[in-house]
Amino acid sequence: MTTNCSFAGVDQLMQSLELVIYVPTFVFGLLLNTLVLTVFCVKLRIWSESTIYMTNLAVMDLLLLLLLPFKMHATHHLWAASRKLACSFLETMYFVGMYGSIYTTTCIALDRYIAIQHPFRAIELRSPKAARLACVTIWVLVLGATLPVYSFRDNSDQPFHCFHGFSNKGWSPAFIGCVEVFGFLLPATVLMVCSVQSIRKLKQSESQSAKSRVSQQILYSNLCGFLIPFTPSHLGIFLQFLVRQGVITACQSQTSIALFLQVAMCLANVTCCLDALCSYFIIKEVRPPQNRRTLSQRGTTTSEV
Repeated sequence: MTTNCSFAGVDQLMQSLELVIYVPTFVFGLLLNTLVLTVFCVKLRIWSESTIYMTNLAVMDLLLLLLLPFKMHATHHLWAASRKLACSFLETMYFVGMYGSIYTTTCIALDRYIAIQHPFRAIELRSPKAARLACVTIWVLVLGATLPVYSFRDNSDQPFHCFHGFSNKGWSPAFIGCVEVFGFLLPATVLMVCSVQSIRKLKQSESQSAKSRVSQQILYSNLCGFLIPFTPSHLGIFLQFLVRQGVITACQSQTSIALFLQVAMCLANVTCCLDALCSYFIIKEVRPPQNRRTLSQRGTTTSEV
């Protein structure tokens, strides 16, 4: 699609705005997720379903965070055409981290739903082995699903901005439809249904124990870590798709959507910090009391909700 609109003002604004968003996100996200991995893998070493999912989520978040310096560099510098393959690899890993985080968060909500709504079947369906298998499956799925990103760069010999300016193939109806449905709408529906049903069940229970309150906090933080970062970004992707398809033609609307999409994609990385809040509540839940330390170190977590 060709357009006579100028996006120079948007690009100039984003050069400053990205630094304001990315630098704190990178610093705090790196510290928080490193701390989460240290607690789960070194201090607690209790491999329940929840800790396995949260460890996988922290790894996904770290992958996302480690690519932010490359995104910041690409915003301010043109890359030579000979570096397109390296750029496509970095872009692929970025989307692996993003959508791996989305599906891991969804698995946490689904795991909680099974434990709370179907406690007897949970004995059969929930196990650390099943959680590990789910995490491996997530990695395989997102790695396979992001392979088309390697074809999103044109054959031009001109310098380019990495993480920006995908070709029309990257905005095809089939690909964007898959991104919106399988990358956001489907996991968002599963997450919301499971979380709402689980929270309702916990609130209806006769005794509001400390463990029940922590479980609710986990579900609420999990919802926030998903909906706040990823809803605006996928709305922005859909609006930009309409621009690329020629549905939205007004120049002012196009520039506004371009700015909204870039800001939303920046803020989507805040999930790396929000996920640490869910990890905090998970740690509160699985941390063994002093008088049960020996038992918990053997991995006894059958009463976990």
